[in-house]
Amino acid sequence: MANRIPRVPVREQDPKVRAHNFDEVCYGYNKEEAMLEASRCLHCKNPRCVAACPVGVKIPDFIERVAAGDFAGAAAKIAEDSSLPAVCGRVCPQETQCEGSCVLGVKFEPVSIGKLERFVADWSADRASEADTAASARISSPATTGPRKVAIIGSGPAGLACASDLAKAGYDVTIFEALHKAGGVLEYGIPEFRLPKEKVLKRELDAVRALGVKIETDVIIGRTVTIDSLMDDEGFEAVFVGTGAGLPKFMGIPGENLNGVFSANEFLTRNNLMKAFREDYRTPIHAGGKVCVVGGGNVAMDAARTALRLGADTTIVYRRTEVELPARKEEVHHAKEEGIDFQMLTNPVEILGDERGWVRALKCVRMELGEPDESGRRSPVVIPGSEFEIPTETVIMALGTSPNPLIARTTPGLETTRRGGLVADEAGATTRPGVFAGGDAVTGAATVILAMGAGRRAAAAIDEYLRNK
Repeated sequence: MANRIPRVPVREQDPKVRAHNFDEVCYGYNKEEAMLEASRCLHCKNPRCVAACPVGVKIPDFIERVAAGDFAGAAAKIAEDSSLPAVCGRVCPQETQCEGSCVLGVKFEPVSIGKLERFVADWSADRASEADTAASARISSPATTGPRKVAIIGSGPAGLACASDLAKAGYDVTIFEALHKAGGVLEYGIPEFRLPKEKVLKRELDAVRALGVKIETDVIIGRTVTIDSLMDDEGFEAVFVGTGAGLPKFMGIPGENLNGVFSANEFLTRNNLMKAFREDYRTPIHAGGKVCVVGGGNVAMDAARTALRLGADTTIVYRRTEVELPARKEEVHHAKEEGIDFQMLTNPVEILGDERGWVRALKCVRMELGEPDESGRRSPVVIPGSEFEIPTETVIMALGTSPNPLIARTTPGLETTRRGGLVADEAGATTRPGVFAGGDAVTGAATVILAMGAGRRAAAAIDEYLRNK
């Protein structure tokens, strides 16, 4: 039976080689591998994988086409629901969403949905022109609403998904991006070895532009212009806020103001957006010979693996066990393969500096797991007398992020939660009429695909709002 075929492994760079370069780790499937993996799908009558996909990709339908060798048909099917297939195929946590719900995974390994999506997106991009992309999108979703203007604030996954759906519906859409390059967290937050910018992200952005979406960079909403001026003076009838969560968190321990202490946001932005990993870019970044990364999420893995590639002996410090690590298993596996040290059940209490004000060590304590907290996770408890030091030159705090308060502060009528997120309902409507929001700007830091799902829901709500206006 097809479902008894073992999961087709994906080819990867050798760990000892990739630890010293920023080339993509995974090579992806070729045609034969993709078709063989696609043949494992059971084509369930009630596919749980679709229900588990935040943007509702019709997974069995596109996989059926891959198995038959109809890659163009598979690409068209994915495009009905996803504006960033090559990105999602690389960075989405499929193991907890579509693949985690795959019926085949009950007794065997689930279908490799993410790798198949990536294959289809890459195959399609190698053959499609920008004009073809725009034409096919408009044929499948004809304009019916007229050129009414909608502003999208932020060019990350939530903004791009919202903009794509609205453009397909016929709206005049403009994205405003604060930085000098579009893409949001896809551009500045995810390392090159996981998401190549020129090869993958640029072509996804070009496909969005091909729908008619305009992207204006270097525009800081709340400083350059305001939401009020966009709506009152520039004729935008609705606004979607998808500014993400770019405000880093710190521990509040002594020594965080020493030279050599970074937030993961700053460290990754310097390296990704400002190309600090390339010798022909003069972007200052300090890694040194030894780096400690505090945290256990995907951002912590990205920062640690980046520091390793910059030549540092890198350690991840996490206060719980590996079982509780929130990062994707694939990222943890890759980090270990590449030689990153994991100090589990370890918590920093102070960053120690030398006489010049530079980091020299991270003072930590050992932890043990106590009783479960409200979320069901066992709370870490300090082991008395367990203090020790880890010599290091750089400390990177990867403890999560929260939304930037600028837009809320400069937009009357926008309410925020106690954690700084914009108050919005399930459809994305905020407390200000005509203003919608979604993604990390509402929920705090989450995943690319969840932000895209929020952007799609908001696009539908904006369409309904403008039709009834």
